[in-house]
Amino acid sequence: MDGVGGVNGRTGRTALVTGASRGIGRAIAARLAADGAEVVVHYGSDAAGAAGTVEAIERAGGTAHAVRAELGVDGDAETLLAGVAERLSGRPLDILVNNAAAAPAGPLGTTSRAEFDRLFAVNVRAPYFIVEQALPLLPDGGRIITISSVATRMANPAQTSFAMTKAAVETMSRTLANQLGARGITVNAVAPGATRTEANGDVFEVPGLAARITGATALDRLGSADDVADVVAFLASDAARWITGQVVDASGGLFLGPRS
Repeated sequence: MDGVGGVNGRTGRTALVTGASRGIGRAIAARLAADGAEVVVHYGSDAAGAAGTVEAIERAGGTAHAVRAELGVDGDAETLLAGVAERLSGRPLDILVNNAAAAPAGPLGTTSRAEFDRLFAVNVRAPYFIVEQALPLLPDGGRIITISSVATRMANPAQTSFAMTKAAVETMSRTLANQLGARGITVNAVAPGATRTEANGDVFEVPGLAARITGATALDRLGSADDVADVVAFLASDAARWITGQVVDASGGLFLGPRS
């Protein structure tokens, strides 16, 4: 079986990608659509960006729909999955990609309690309850993939609270993999490293930053959104049917050790 086509005898799988209005989420949505999935593009506030993702998918011959839901607030998962169910018109949801996340809030001593709570509400609570709300739509053999971060295996004081949230969803993925395995549902996480996208390109323009990162990366370059999207597409495919409960590092080998 190639790509994401076919499950339980059906062709034309369906997917939900959260935070798909730009960056890695947009690349994931486009990649799954290129593999034949009908994609629901979630966004929180960037309606124009989500429309751009849908337009790009349709221009390439795919099918996509945009659904808005603010994450990190009461009822967020319910609102999102109600919109998904409406777009799918009774069809199952084969692939769930939890990509949306709040950005790092800063090191210890600089993050307010409100910022900390918001980070956990968006990065941990929302994915957990999105999975809960999505389960009735997921068929046996479905896929759940959550985007984590290489920050979980690195000691970066500027990202302590952010790394904590990503460690939480990695644990969630392992435990849900054990719980849902009897239904053939695989649950995995993907951990990107330094990834340049159209949304964060300015960050890497800081003098010397890109050189320092590539110098500490085994594959000697910054990552791209497509690099991560290809890993997600593999985990969503039938070829990854025997992989579950894993965190797949998609960092190009960032900080594996001294390179010389």
